[in-house]
Amino acid sequence: MFRLATRMLRYRKGGFAASFVALFFGAAIVLACGGLMETGIRTAVPPERFAAAQIVVSGNQEFELPREAVPDEDGDRDSDTGVLSERVRVDAGLVAEIGRLPGVERALPDVTFEVHDQGRQFDGHGWSSAELAGNALVAGSAPAKAGQVVLPAGAGRQPGDVAELAVRGEVQRFTVTGLTAAPSAFFTDTEAARLLGKAGAIDAVAVSVTPGTDVEALRLRIDDVIGDRSAVTLTGDERGRAEFPGAEAGGVGLITLAGVFGGMATTVAIFVVASTLGLSVQQRARELALLRAIGTTPGQLRRMVLGETLVVAVVATALAWFPGQWLGRFLFGQLAERGVVTGQMVFHQGWIPMVSAAGAALLTALGAAFVAGRRAARARPTEALAESAVPRRWLSAPRLIIALLCLGGGIALVIVTTTVMTGPVAAGTAGPTVMLWAIALALLGPGIARLAIALLGWPLRALTGLSGRLALLNARNRRLRMAAAITPIMLASGMALAMIYLQTTQQAAGERAFSENLRADAVLVSSAGGFDPALADEVAALPGVAGASALVTSSGHVVDYDNGWQDEEGLPLQGISAEGAAHTLATPFTAGDAGELRGNNVALPATFAEALGKSVGDTVTLRFGDGATTEVRIAGLLGGRPGYEVGLVPASLLAPHTDAGTVPQVLVKAEPGADLAPVLAGLAERVPGLVVTDRAAVTAANSAQQDLGAWVNYLLVAMIVGYTVISVVNTLVLATAERRREFALQRLVGSTRGQVLRMAAVEASLVAIAGIVLGGLVSLTSLVPFSLVISDTPVPDGPIGVLFAVVGGAAALALLATLVPAWFALRARPVEAAVAP
Repeated sequence: MFRLATRMLRYRKGGFAASFVALFFGAAIVLACGGLMETGIRTAVPPERFAAAQIVVSGNQEFELPREAVPDEDGDRDSDTGVLSERVRVDAGLVAEIGRLPGVERALPDVTFEVHDQGRQFDGHGWSSAELAGNALVAGSAPAKAGQVVLPAGAGRQPGDVAELAVRGEVQRFTVTGLTAAPSAFFTDTEAARLLGKAGAIDAVAVSVTPGTDVEALRLRIDDVIGDRSAVTLTGDERGRAEFPGAEAGGVGLITLAGVFGGMATTVAIFVVASTLGLSVQQRARELALLRAIGTTPGQLRRMVLGETLVVAVVATALAWFPGQWLGRFLFGQLAERGVVTGQMVFHQGWIPMVSAAGAALLTALGAAFVAGRRAARARPTEALAESAVPRRWLSAPRLIIALLCLGGGIALVIVTTTVMTGPVAAGTAGPTVMLWAIALALLGPGIARLAIALLGWPLRALTGLSGRLALLNARNRRLRMAAAITPIMLASGMALAMIYLQTTQQAAGERAFSENLRADAVLVSSAGGFDPALADEVAALPGVAGASALVTSSGHVVDYDNGWQDEEGLPLQGISAEGAAHTLATPFTAGDAGELRGNNVALPATFAEALGKSVGDTVTLRFGDGATTEVRIAGLLGGRPGYEVGLVPASLLAPHTDAGTVPQVLVKAEPGADLAPVLAGLAERVPGLVVTDRAAVTAANSAQQDLGAWVNYLLVAMIVGYTVISVVNTLVLATAERRREFALQRLVGSTRGQVLRMAAVEASLVAIAGIVLGGLVSLTSLVPFSLVISDTPVPDGPIGVLFAVVGGAAALALLATLVPAWFALRARPVEAAVAP
C-alpha cells in the first residue's frame, strides 16, 4: 500500500499540495518559537571585557522566596525563585580571598557606572578591566592617580585636556591621560570604586587561571570561598551575564514569550493541519469508496492514507528547517534591535527545536490522517459510494465530546478571568479562551453552517437572484465542505480581533493608570546621571511651587513569605518625598498618608497587606532590587486600580538600592495661576544636567515604552495570524479547484462563465459572512471579560479601523481565494473538464 500511496501523490497534486503548505508553514513557525525558547534557556552571552578571564564571579540575581509563613516540622518551607531587578553587587573582599587560591593567576575587580560628557554617555570602569580585555591605548598613557581618565578616541578629547565629566549627577574635573579604542571611560581602580558609590562592593571579580589548572575544580573551590554570600561563578558563555546583567531577565522573558506564542502556534498548526487533511480526504470520498467496493480492506485503506500523509509530512518538515531557522533569527533580531533582549545574547536553534517541530508536525499529520481515514475505512462499500457524492454524516460521539469539553473549558476561563484575575495578568486566561471557543465551534461547524445558510438564505436570494438560489442549493447539499471553508475564516478573523484588541485594551488601561496617578505640572529629569534626593526639598521651596517630590522606580519583594500575591519579579516600588507626594501623585491611601513615609516607613497595597495578615504599624522584611534586605514599618495602606498596585517608600531609602543610586526624576506641582517656567529655568542653570519637561512629555515617554511591549506582541500575533491567513487561502483554493467537474457540467447545461463565477461569488460571500460573524463572536468571549476586568467596561479599547481592516481583509481573502481558482477552472473546455480525473 505504501507504493500505491506514493503513486497517488502524482494524481492528487492539489490535495497533497494543500497538506504540504499547511505542514510546511506550521513546522517553520513552531521551529522558530522553539529556537527562541532554546535561546532564552541558554542565555548565552559571550564575554567581551571578560574574554581573557576563565571564571567570573558576579552577584546572584535570583533568591529563594518562601511560599509558607512558617517551616513544617522538618524545618522545610515550599519556595519559589524570585528575580531581582537591579544589579546585585559582590563583596569587594572576595578579590583578595580568591586571589590567594592555588591555580589563580590573578583576580581583578570590575565595576561599571555611567559617565556623561557633553551629551555623550560612556560606561566607566577601572583600568584593570581594560588590561584584562586587552583594550590598547591609541594615544597617551594609563590613569595613574585620582583625577585622571582615559576616554574613547571618538570623544573629541586629546591627552592633556581637562574634561568635566558627570557621574551620578555630580560634575567633576578629570585630566585626560590617554585615548582608547574601547567605547568606555577608564579610571584608576580606586577612583572607579569611589565613583561607583557602593562602599565595599564591586560588580564582579574576573579570575584568570594559571596554565594547566582544572577550571571546573577551581570553580568549585571559589564556590566554597563564596559560601552563603549572594554570588555565583560563571564560565564559558555564562561570563557575559556579568557584563550584561539584563541578559538574565531578558532570557526569562524570552522563555515566557516563546512558550506562550509557541503553544498558541502549535495549537493553530494542529487545527489547520487537521482541517486541511480532513478536507483533502473528504474530497477523495468517491475514490476511497471505489477502492472499498473492489475489495480493499479497511486496514489497507488506512495504511494508504497514512502512507500518503507520512510522505508529505516528512518532506514538508525537512524543507521547513531552513525557513524555520531564518524566521527564528529574524524574530530574535527584531527583539534585540528594540531592546527586548540584550543584543549580545547569541541565538541558538539546535536539534531539540527541530525534533520538537518535526515531531509535532508528524504526530498532527498522522493523527489527522488516521481519524480521516478511519471513517472512510469503516463504511460499507455500498454506503461509501452512496455518501461519497454528498456526505451527510458528521457528528460522532468523540467529536461531540471534544466540542463540549472545549466549550466547558472556554466558559471556565471566562469565569476565571472575570472573578479571579486582576489587571494585565488577566490576559493570561483571556487569551486562550478564543482558541477553545474556536475549536468548539469548528467541531460543530456543519451544524452551524446549516444555521448560517438558513439565516442568510432569504437576504442572499433577494439580492442575488438566480445565482444566489443556485449557490444556496449547493451550500445546503455541501454543508460539510462549506463548514470546512468557514472554519479558517472564523479562526483568522477571531484570532486577529482578539489578539490585537487585547493588546490595545491593555495598553490603553496602562496609559490611563499612569496619567491618572500623575498630578505634576512639570517633571525634572537629569542628563548627568540623576539627582540627589534633597533636590526635591530645594525645588519645593521655590516661589510658585505647591509641592515637589522625588520619583525613583524599582521593585522589591516582601520576603517574610509569599502565598501567591506577588510574582517572581516582585512588587513595583516608587520612591517618593513625604512632603510633596500628595501634591504630585494621586495614589489613594485607605489608611495613613504620604506624609508619614520617612525613614523606614512604607506604604503597601491594602490587598497585599491583607494577604500577608499585616496592617498599619506592623513590620515586614523588604528585599530591594539589589538583593539588600531591610526591616520596614507599614505606615500606610494603598488602594488604586487592581492589577496596577505599587508600594511607596521614601526616595532616600530606595535610591541607594538602584543601579544609578540617584533620583532620576523630580515631580513639580505649581500653585494655582503660577508660571513655573522662569523659576525652573533658573534652577536648570544652577543644577548640572537638569532638563525641564512637562506632563505631556512624560506621558508620551510612558506611552512609547508601552508601545515597545505592544510591538513585540503584534509581531508574534502577525506571524500566527499570517499562518491562519495562509490556511484560509489554502482551504478555499483546495475546495474550489476540486469542483472543476461540477463547473463543467453547469457550462454544458447552458450556464455562462459569468453565471458560474457569480454563483461562486455568492458562495464565497456566504462563507465570508458566516466566518466573520463567528470570528467576531469568538473574539468577544476573550475581549469582553478582559475589558470588564481591566477597564470596567465590556467594550474593548482600540481603533475601529482594526475591525474594518480585519473584516475587509477576511472578506477579500474569501472572495479572491474562491474566484481566482474558479476562473482558472473555467478556462478549460467544459467537455474536457467534465471527464478529467
